[in-house]
Amino acid sequence: MPLVIAVVGKGGVGKTTLSGMLIEHLCNQGKTSILAVDADANSNLNEVLGLEVSGSLGEIREGLDQKKFDMMQNSSNLEVSEMIFEEMDGAITRGKGYDLLVMGRSQGKGCYCYANEILRKQIQRLSASYSYILVDNAAGMEHISRGILPQIDIVIIVSDCSRRGVLSAGRIDRLVKEIGYAPSVMGLVVNLAPDGVLDTGTKEEVENQGLRLIGVVPQSDQVFAYDCDGIPLVSLPESSSVKTALNNIFSEVGL
Repeated sequence: MPLVIAVVGKGGVGKTTLSGMLIEHLCNQGKTSILAVDADANSNLNEVLGLEVSGSLGEIREGLDQKKFDMMQNSSNLEVSEMIFEEMDGAITRGKGYDLLVMGRSQGKGCYCYANEILRKQIQRLSASYSYILVDNAAGMEHISRGILPQIDIVIIVSDCSRRGVLSAGRIDRLVKEIGYAPSVMGLVVNLAPDGVLDTGTKEEVENQGLRLIGVVPQSDQVFAYDCDGIPLVSLPESSSVKTALNNIFSEVGL
């Protein structure tokens, strides 16, 4: 079984940036059998990585008529299911040392139930082919509560440096435990901290929530500038304060 890493947290806290940096960190160590999963309907992990995606599960799902999709869902015929899943492989983009599977969104109106189910089945189908699966989850707790992942070995909960962000992180921590996942490592990364320092109130809330703080990442004008200019964030120099902090965090969790 692969080592499964889930990056979770509320919206806008830097989950995708951390996920991209972790992919680069693993590749730099020669750990290149990686399936990176962008599980957000509003996908942009590829932009952090500087990779142009070839397609998404949402787009391919729209290309399947309902009869064909139902056949995949209900058929006991392995050959039929494999034929349809091979079409889904079009949502995988090959990077340097990793593959990126993009969920993407369905077109127009409608919920994401089918897209999420496809994502769950694809991860199960592909997992034996990789040593690492890293999932950049959508904002909130949906993918955790849906049981998209068959197992989780490492959970990195990302928060901004606000007290509300830490409260949200605490709810995710409790949900992971309630559902029955038993990660070997689960910890909190506080991002966007001025000068890389947490104020007293935020520290108190981390303790109140019973969270394991595994690192603090400073707010960075350089990250902001790269983002505004459309430069992949993995291109940040190794000396940058953000990369230094994140590499220390990854080492802290044994990656």
